[in-house]
Amino acid sequence: MPRAADSSARVAVVGGGPAGLMAALVLAQARVAVDLFDAMPTLGRKFLVAGKGGLNLTHSDPPELFARRYGEHCARFLQMLGRFSPDHLRALAFGLGVETMVGSSGRVFPKDFKAAPFLRTLVQRLRDAGVRIHSRHRLVEIAAGPCLTFARADGTRIEHEASAAVLALGGGSWRITGSDGAWTAMLERSGVRVLPLQPANCAFAVRWSPQLLARAEGRPLKNLAVTTAGANALGELVVTRFGLEGNALYPLSAPLRSAIAARGRVTIRIDLKRELSQDEVRERLATGRGKKSTSEFLRRELRLAPPAIALMREGASPYELSDPARLAARVKSCPVELCGVAELDDAISSAGGVSFDAVDDHLMLRALPGVFVAGEMLDWEAPTGGYLLQGAFTTGFVAGHGALEFVKLKC
Repeated sequence: MPRAADSSARVAVVGGGPAGLMAALVLAQARVAVDLFDAMPTLGRKFLVAGKGGLNLTHSDPPELFARRYGEHCARFLQMLGRFSPDHLRALAFGLGVETMVGSSGRVFPKDFKAAPFLRTLVQRLRDAGVRIHSRHRLVEIAAGPCLTFARADGTRIEHEASAAVLALGGGSWRITGSDGAWTAMLERSGVRVLPLQPANCAFAVRWSPQLLARAEGRPLKNLAVTTAGANALGELVVTRFGLEGNALYPLSAPLRSAIAARGRVTIRIDLKRELSQDEVRERLATGRGKKSTSEFLRRELRLAPPAIALMREGASPYELSDPARLAARVKSCPVELCGVAELDDAISSAGGVSFDAVDDHLMLRALPGVFVAGEMLDWEAPTGGYLLQGAFTTGFVAGHGALEFVKLKC
């Protein structure tokens, strides 16, 4: 890759996560000088945490289905994914020496499932391209120019003038990794419309009985379908002392948050045996249990795991448990009332942020010409499964190219 030494333009990229690294790479490849700032001692803290259990880099969904994961911003993301798609991200990984594979669920992983080699090689690629990395620099103010003010670890402040800037400061979850959402007030002072940050891909509170917790806490509920207000999701759940969490709830975060905010509670319906129809379940349960207990009967006839049986029995009347038709209905549509949302810092990601009305098609802030925004700073959300990281890389790519075109026009 050529060194970024033959351009008078110098772009500041603030934030060393996937979106910021992608923007820096776009600019460096175009031989633009880049200063990359991050508040933390090292880059990519949240990226490494996200990859702790196996880095889910992206997903193999076709473009139209992939874009629908971004909800109301589907059309905008379909356009942006046309510029930097899952295939482009896999090609980037391959160029960094990281081979990827598609899992049985369609999710895309590095073959070794590790995040560190991808991050390490990408950062080295940037260094080799001449990108200057400034760690322990927290952005505290931004003004027209753009002129950026940073607070350093020793308490001093410095001003940095740039030809353009890309902000990729993250959302508001996992603040230990640097994503604390403190930038919201800074941008609002500059006239940027910022929507409140809210927890996404998060747990929801349930008032469990002690008996349920004794039987099911910490144990996975697999192969489920969850439905609420016409929306549904498939996957797994885990019962916790706080409530429920898992990838069968994460795609429903937005409607569940809205319902709880409006009414203080919302009831979801869980299909505990989704591979069988309700008629098939009823037929199996109509054989008669004899002297078997309800739990033993359900284990024998439906192969339900103990946590699923405990969940189904929670709040059920003796009549529901003894009548085959009502029991089958409860297996296929088990009601659980959610009464709260996890704290923002405990969520995997956040919704809210810079409104898309506040940026143009290149993700430049209308209130601050020359300043671009990428990643979780923008008001979008998507479920886990590769969609979050793809969204970060894609918006970083678009913002990086936007900054590149901006400095070309200035030169």
